[in-house]
Amino acid sequence: MKPEDQFQYLVGGYYGVASMDEYELKVYVLKEIEDYIRQFILENPIPNFDYFYEAQLIEERLSLRTKLQDALLVLHRINASMDLILMIKAKLKKMESS
Repeated sequence: MKPEDQFQYLVGGYYGVASMDEYELKVYVLKEIEDYIRQFILENPIPNFDYFYEAQLIEERLSLRTKLQDALLVLHRINASMDLILMIKAKLKKMESS
């Protein structure tokens, strides 16, 4: 997987978690994801890549469903709370049945 693709799913996952208003501790998880993204950028610099612009595009263009799916990938990487993972899976299942 190319670094650009990894960056996309990390940022998409961030916005997926940000959409989980029903999870009271999301600010802590968002901080962990943000730190993980910053570390990823330091370890995998991409020449001629505007991270801020790309993050804005991801926020605007990705569907909520995709962001939530990306969130599951990111949460697995940072060993996040199983409660949040189950909440996201339930939300995805509800979206699927709608």
